[in-house]
Amino acid sequence: MAVRHIVMWDIQGERGSAPHLANVEQVRQAFEGLAGRIPGLRHLEVGTDVSGVDYACDVVLVTEFDSAEALRAYADHPAHLAVRQQLGSLRIARHQVDYPVR
Repeated sequence: MAVRHIVMWDIQGERGSAPHLANVEQVRQAFEGLAGRIPGLRHLEVGTDVSGVDYACDVVLVTEFDSAEALRAYADHPAHLAVRQQLGSLRIARHQVDYPVR
């Protein structure tokens, strides 16, 4: 059964400032760069918040995997690990939801 994996982050920097916007863009580009590189990853979408509400996260990653096994493999895939290492200090809070796609 397919699994949807959604992750949301708050990104370092004062919201709306030039450094914050640059950090958000770096996160977006890094995760979009994983498209087509991970076996079992069937969908990848990255969104950045435009609402401006104070409780919103800055970036959301919506992915769909062929199976729970494919999602587990993604976690340890070298391309994904490289992105995590590259962006580690930019992400200051993280929220995640994984659920089966029916």
